[in-house]
Amino acid sequence: MNTLALGPSWLDPDHLIATFGLIGVLVIVFAESGLLIGFFLPGDSLLFTTGLLVTTGKLDTPLWLVCALVVAAAVIGDQVGYLFGRKVGPALFKRPDSKLFKQENVEKAHEFFEKHGPKSLILARFVPIVRTFTPIIAGVSRMNYRSFITFNLIGGLLWGAGVTLLGSALGKVDFVHKHIELILVGIVLISVIPVVIEILRARAQAKKNPAPGPDTDHDAPGTPNPPAAERGRHAKR
Repeated sequence: MNTLALGPSWLDPDHLIATFGLIGVLVIVFAESGLLIGFFLPGDSLLFTTGLLVTTGKLDTPLWLVCALVVAAAVIGDQVGYLFGRKVGPALFKRPDSKLFKQENVEKAHEFFEKHGPKSLILARFVPIVRTFTPIIAGVSRMNYRSFITFNLIGGLLWGAGVTLLGSALGKVDFVHKHIELILVGIVLISVIPVVIEILRARAQAKKNPAPGPDTDHDAPGTPNPPAAERGRHAKR
């Protein structure tokens, strides 16, 4: 099966699975779920393609085992991200930008977490980039660990098993099988919509509330407001 490369060829789901197999899928899911360097990886389209390949027999692993391993990789990835966030704390908001790290990604995840609370761990699973940084922000905010585990398991199950099963189910549909390129493009576009909406909303908000000048006494951009962080911490206990 030849799929349309959605970006560099080495990020094409079909190429990744053909080259690294199920182990590669699990490593990518783990990295995208909680490692700072994993935000650019193709999680949704990769899981969908994995389910489709299982259905067509091109990935010789039982579907139940694939789903179980994917969920485990997603949950463990979030766990690592949470522990990393607890360790680095607010210092994460002062880390300088680099090729693999953008402060704006941290700020978006922080706003997402503050807005949706614990359930953000579930919702963020379906939002590229945000899903990588949200468990880290949960750790920075010192979210209650029991609550984190609960929402982490639910999110990992719905996303990891859900998208894989969706690919497996739709892979049996002749139209989907013949037009997998368009389906993958559609998945990527749909998953990017929330990000675009947030960007447009942030720009509109910035126009309404211009950033304070250098002479005003405010916290540095990107640094969480202590009272807000404190409120978020108590709300999640």
